[in-house]
Amino acid sequence: MNYKEFIDKAKPEFDKTLKFFEGELAKIRTGRASPALVEDITVDAFGQKFPLKQLGAISTPSNSQIVIQPWDASYMEPIEKAISNSGLGMSSAVDKNLIRLSLPSLTEEYRQQLSKLLGDKAEQTRQTIRKIREDAWNKIQAAQKAKEISEDDKFRGKDELQKVVDDFNEKVKNLVEKKKTELT
Repeated sequence: MNYKEFIDKAKPEFDKTLKFFEGELAKIRTGRASPALVEDITVDAFGQKFPLKQLGAISTPSNSQIVIQPWDASYMEPIEKAISNSGLGMSSAVDKNLIRLSLPSLTEEYRQQLSKLLGDKAEQTRQTIRKIREDAWNKIQAAQKAKEISEDDKFRGKDELQKVVDDFNEKVKNLVEKKKTELT
């Protein structure tokens, strides 16, 4: 066994962390409407809880509007109730078999809150990346102590692992910068 195997085992964990972060970013509202803003809202229908995306089609006909077309008319009231309880600050209007959501324009105060939330989520992601790195590094050190790899390989592994971590941290930074430009 060599140090590269430990790094290769850690890479899918780094990828999962980055994918999760991208999903969290999609939920943060910008100046543009996006189905991701509402698709995971939990709707209580027929005594069960469903994500909104399972109860209807979600589309964005304009930058400031989201349209939800429930699969069944009986979902209209529970969906509207879930949206009003979500705290997203969207006004909703029922239009025949559609629910139209209007996004208010972003105030400077709200932009600052979103920017802070963005920073918090990025820091959580970096912490997870550090934990994965620490776990892989501990495994490399244990392999060296058990004489499975040489001391030189241990330090090569440390350097290579740090390059992978730096690469993922750079990706996080780029995603944050991209999202910040969408907030303005």
